[in-house]
Amino acid sequence: MQWYLQALRSYADFSGRARRKEYWLFALFNFLILAVLYGVGLAVAKPIAILGVVYELGVLVPSLAVIWRRLHDTGRSGGWFFISLVPLVGGIILLVFVCSDSQAGANQYGPNPKEAAPYGYPPAGGYPQQGYPQGGYPQS
Repeated sequence: MQWYLQALRSYADFSGRARRKEYWLFALFNFLILAVLYGVGLAVAKPIAILGVVYELGVLVPSLAVIWRRLHDTGRSGGWFFISLVPLVGGIILLVFVCSDSQAGANQYGPNPKEAAPYGYPPAGGYPQQGYPQGGYPQS
């Protein structure tokens, strides 16, 4: 849940980098929420299914932002997202990109979030944060 909330806090932040964990846990929670809204909505009441559409529209921008930052983490421009519009192969290529490991060290989009995060969680306020050395633990 921490990673899902981190992506929502970075609502329209298309700069920086996002770890695989942040991207995939955000995608998982989105899937689960939509499955509940649409599942209950189609089985019980149509207005609940409409809430699914409203939720999808509400998380559209953070979804695009987190995938954009995920592409930055692999050393690619966020513009590579548009490869998904190519029929048949575009989605597969994008899937390979978001499944790729982070580019080691800092790149033009910022420091590697794996190296900057204490205990694997993003620091409060997002990346980068003052006071966190390469190892990720607060300086005393």
